[in-house]
This record gives sequence, structure tokens and C-alpha cells, in this order.
Amino acid sequence: MAEYAVELRNVWKRFPGPGNEAVTAVKDVSLKIADGEFFALLGPSGCGKTTSLRMIAGFELPSEGEIFLHGRPMGKTPPYQRPINTVFQSYALFPHMTIGENIAFGLQMKKIDKQETRRRVGEALEMVRLTGYERRRPKQLSGGQQQRIALARALVNRPEVLLLDEPLGALDLKLRKEMQLELKKLQREVGITFIFVTHDQEEALTMSDRIAVMEGGVALQVGNANDIYEHPTCRFVADFIGDTNFLVGTIGVQEPHQARVELAGGVGLWAHTPQPVRQGQPVTVTVRPEKMHIRPTATDVNVLTGRVSDIVYIGTDTHYGVTLSGGQRIRVREQNYSVESRLLAREGEMVNVRFSIEAARVLTE
Repeated sequence: MAEYAVELRNVWKRFPGPGNEAVTAVKDVSLKIADGEFFALLGPSGCGKTTSLRMIAGFELPSEGEIFLHGRPMGKTPPYQRPINTVFQSYALFPHMTIGENIAFGLQMKKIDKQETRRRVGEALEMVRLTGYERRRPKQLSGGQQQRIALARALVNRPEVLLLDEPLGALDLKLRKEMQLELKKLQREVGITFIFVTHDQEEALTMSDRIAVMEGGVALQVGNANDIYEHPTCRFVADFIGDTNFLVGTIGVQEPHQARVELAGGVGLWAHTPQPVRQGQPVTVTVRPEKMHIRPTATDVNVLTGRVSDIVYIGTDTHYGVTLSGGQRIRVREQNYSVESRLLAREGEMVNVRFSIEAARVLTE
């Protein structure tokens, strides 16, 4: 068995555009997805994630590059000859068929005998915890149940890889969160490689072993949830994954793996430098709001002074908007530990905001 379930090597995809110009949807993407991995393609609309998924499925063919499934080059192999199944956002269940008939459809196309088909349909329903629903119609099921049937129909064919194109997008928020955990649990039980397309950052962080963040047809960063959130390699990734503060300045004094960044208004801070920088270089520093804290005294290495411009209480925590002396605006997120949450400052007050050097990361892109 090959080391990787799916591998994309220098894959490009171009579509005909206006006039004689081609539109490039995917640009030189290379990915290695391990066997049994839950892998997410994450990004905004038009970033190339769905096109990448469709090329893995065989619905689209690469303009350049190659796609391998367990070490086998796919070339122009049609979708029905690839050991892959796809679950779509719309579920695509046949409304005139029973649940049992929907799940059995793929097996019947493969000419599997009736006894084996019944057995495997029963196993698939048990897998998604819907045993006894064989004779119901799709319209008699809830959105979450229909989603599980779509999964059962895909898994009954025992694919080597399961592709999921925003399959939870049609569900309400509460059910969507429940299905995220259900889907991850199911993937662990069956052990099949799942490749999941989503534009929802929290969904990707919750469910995935690894994530590829895409923008403009390029895979900007690939890593696990902690890598992507805590160690973004560029401004787009830092901005797209969760909330963050961006502080613009220039590199001053440098030390191994850290540097002082001079901000507007004569204020400076120390930040981690994962990439080489030079003195005087314009950079952006990213600091997550939950890594910043309002404190009465300015005793730490990184302390910014500013005026509280707004306060938003959201239950679990309180968000403070602070305008710094140089005019830049930041947000500080303080968790509410006690039942009687006490505000750390009032609107209009001057405050000190502290954070560690490790929490501040220099971005050069």
C-alpha cells in the first residue's frame, strides 16, 4: 500500500475565460494526504478548493500535473473507475426511492447480489445509527438524518477515499455542530481517508487532522489546527483563521528568533520572527485578541497604552476595543471566569495592554 492515500503533484487547472484568456482556478498545488487522515481544504469562495476536490474525484481533469490515489496515477481515469465516493451539500438523495433503495443504488450498479446488498445496506445504516429506517423516504427524515443517509450511501461502496463538498452547509447551526462531531467520530470508526471542503474556519479546526488553507488557487499553508491558528505563515492565513490584531511597523533591534518592531507614535514591541528579517524592513505583527490582557501596571516587556473605545459583553468573554497612541486599533478578549463578571475598564479610560513575545508573530507576507 502506498504511503499516501491521495497526492497532488504540481496540479494546475485552467478554464476558458473571456476572449482567449484562460482563468486559472488552481495554481501549482502539491499536497500529500495520508491514509486514514481527515483532511480539510479551507478557504473563501473562488479559492480553488472545490475545483481541487473535483479533480481528485475525476469530475475535472488537471491542465497540468498529476493526481495519485494510493500511488496510482489517475491520468484521465473517469470518476466511476476511481475508488472514491463524494457527498455533496445537497445530499442528492433520490426522493422516489426508499432509504434502503438509495443506499443500495451504487451496489446494484456494480451488480452485487441481493443478499450481499441487503447485508451491506444493514451495516451502513448501523454505522450511521439509523437502523430500521430502510423503508422511509428522504422527505420523512430531518436534515441531519438525510446527511447520514448520504454518508451511508457513499460508505456502502467501501471507497478508499471519501470526498465531502461542504456537506453540512444546509444544516442549522446547532445541528451543524452536532454533525461535525458525528462525522469525525464516524471517520475514526471506518478508518477511511476523508477530504473535506469548507469555508467555515471553526468547522475545519474542529474536525480535521490537517488543513490546507487556499486562496487564489494556491495552498498557502498546510498543517494541523494548532499550526494554522498559532503559527500562520502569512497575513491572509492569520486573518482568515479566527480573529487577530495586525500591528504595522518596521524591524528595529534583532536577536535570535525575535526582534523589536517599531510602531507608529514611537511605540515598540518584541515579537517572534519565524523568518529572516532585516533592520528597517516593513512588517506586520499578528497577536490574537485572547493573548492580550488589560493590566493596571505596565511591568512587562510588551505593553501598549491606549484608550478604550468600546466594550462588548458576549457571555463567555468581554471584548475591549482599544485605540493606541499611534492611532492603530486593537481588540482584547478577556474571559469571564466568575458569575459576577467585573469590567476591567470603562469606555474612555486609558489602559495598559500586555502580551508575551511568543504571542506576537512577525509576518513578512
